[in-house]
Amino acid sequence: MAHQIKTKKDAAVVIGGVNMDIWGRPTGALAMHDSTPGTVRMTPGGVGRNIAHDLRLLGMEVTFVSAMGDDLIGQALMESCTTLGFNMQHTLVQKGGHSSTYLFVTEAGGDMCAAINDMDICSQLSPAFFEPLLPKLRDYGAIVLDANLPAESVQWLCNHSRLPLYADTVSAAKAERFRPHLKRLRAVKSNALEASVLTGEKDPESAAKRLARLCPGRVFVTLGADGILAAERDRLLHFPAYETEVVNTTGAGDAAAAAIVWADLRGYDLQACAQLAQLAGSITCRSTYANNPDLATLPQLT
Repeated sequence: MAHQIKTKKDAAVVIGGVNMDIWGRPTGALAMHDSTPGTVRMTPGGVGRNIAHDLRLLGMEVTFVSAMGDDLIGQALMESCTTLGFNMQHTLVQKGGHSSTYLFVTEAGGDMCAAINDMDICSQLSPAFFEPLLPKLRDYGAIVLDANLPAESVQWLCNHSRLPLYADTVSAAKAERFRPHLKRLRAVKSNALEASVLTGEKDPESAAKRLARLCPGRVFVTLGADGILAAERDRLLHFPAYETEVVNTTGAGDAAAAAIVWADLRGYDLQACAQLAQLAGSITCRSTYANNPDLATLPQLT
């Protein structure tokens, strides 16, 4: 173990998006501009919610802060989060609001082809919303942020929180929101495209090295089937992907982010955090859903 963090290691606040995932998967080749036989499933999702779910599977206490409407989807999302054991008392429920929805289509093998996210309600999570809330969160070990938050809220939280901050950059379109605040992060998790947006470096290794110069904490860049890069100051590590049956890749990056938070709070070094993140993503890929209950076995593997 390379370090110790003096925080409450079994409790985290996750602030980010929650939505209803609608997943279409063809039984064979996907036919563009036509109807394709397959399966359609609807499950709770969202980067923030998925990370919170995975942290619960890892045995952590979780307070989840998000925004949803009081529509049927919002009611279903609230019931799901409560059933999972999230503390939901600080989540904003907007009267007459339209809850977030994420529609995605994968190939038969599970890799994503296209997706549309409708997450406008996240704009309600403004600095004015967080100002009275932040003092109530000081007893937690960490705050996990996803880039679905408005840019001004990312800025406000990074400037005012005194807890260790962990960031998931979510997408290439939203990763930019963390660029001015990398120096405030304990760890950041991106994929190769998001890391490129943050650094201007097209090569993933160059992007990881650049991020490590900008972020004083730890940097993790997921590479899909090519594994994961982990960087800290002038150190760069690469770990290949674990061999696994891929059913659905959605949620694998979120599981990696959860494993990074869980392992880092327990004082694991950079190498162990990266390997646990890679293993968590591998476990998640075996499931039809974005959260695999088998992730609960991860602590037993350390």
